[in-house]
Amino acid sequence: MPTIEFADTHILRQLAGDSCSHLKILEESIGVRCSLKGNTIELAGENFDVELAEHALKDLYKLIKGGFPVYQDDVWYAVRMLAKDRNVDLEDVFKDSIYISSTKKIIVPKSLQQKRYVDAMRCKDILFGIGPAGTGKTYLALAMGVHYLLKKKVERIVLTRPAVEAGERLGFLPGDLQEKVNPYLRPLYDALYDMLERDHVLRLLARDSIEIAPLAFMRGRTLNDAFIILDEAQNTTSEQMKMFLTRLGFNSKALITGDITQIDLPQGVKSGLVEASQILKDIDELGFVFFSEDDVVRHKVVAKIIRAYEKNGR
Repeated sequence: MPTIEFADTHILRQLAGDSCSHLKILEESIGVRCSLKGNTIELAGENFDVELAEHALKDLYKLIKGGFPVYQDDVWYAVRMLAKDRNVDLEDVFKDSIYISSTKKIIVPKSLQQKRYVDAMRCKDILFGIGPAGTGKTYLALAMGVHYLLKKKVERIVLTRPAVEAGERLGFLPGDLQEKVNPYLRPLYDALYDMLERDHVLRLLARDSIEIAPLAFMRGRTLNDAFIILDEAQNTTSEQMKMFLTRLGFNSKALITGDITQIDLPQGVKSGLVEASQILKDIDELGFVFFSEDDVVRHKVVAKIIRAYEKNGR
């Protein structure tokens, strides 16, 4: 029975988790038996599974020793990454953080593809993040945008998405423009409130340091010194996508996120996101990062639900 010995029992207790909760996640996700005895952990199971568990435990121990707090979800994400690629450096992934200075919040990638996405955001002026819901495409883009704004690397964040559900009916809805479009932009507000204090968000909105508007309101503008995020881009038409991409001004970044399996356009209308991923893929200055259900960072069952629908062609 393989036994791993750890020098620091305090770190070992953090590694094992309260009531050995982290070890239980290893047992459930890998299929091994983990026994905490003194300053050692004994592993039992198939050789391949035991090797995976040993790799995960040693890497997580190293993270905790380096000052990185490990939670239950982190254990699960670590196992998922290592199961897919044993050469993944967990420290390289988890310690590549996006720091939100005003709230001292640290946002870290939870998968190897998220790590690649964060890296690409830093070096590409226009980046496409394409994949299913829950993979962190918009949240990480917004986190990087907030980081850039607070560090004064840009003067404002512009958040936009097509209000395709409303179509041309906005004019028939009650209330002023803001009241009409808010339901379609609510997910962007929710993400902002998760990163910043509500009063801080309201102040940034009041002085236009953060602008949230429907895609139609981008027409005719040139956006300089801005971090621009186009969300739900699968619901843009070809014309809308071209219009958006040509708004980019000096010292600006554009992040385009979407899920090409969730297109709500009328039948026969081609998605601007699908077309862009086909005709722009050879432009070096642009980046494309594709996510799968393996990158979903919501409840663990969400990845299984996505996979089940994909198997049935949905």
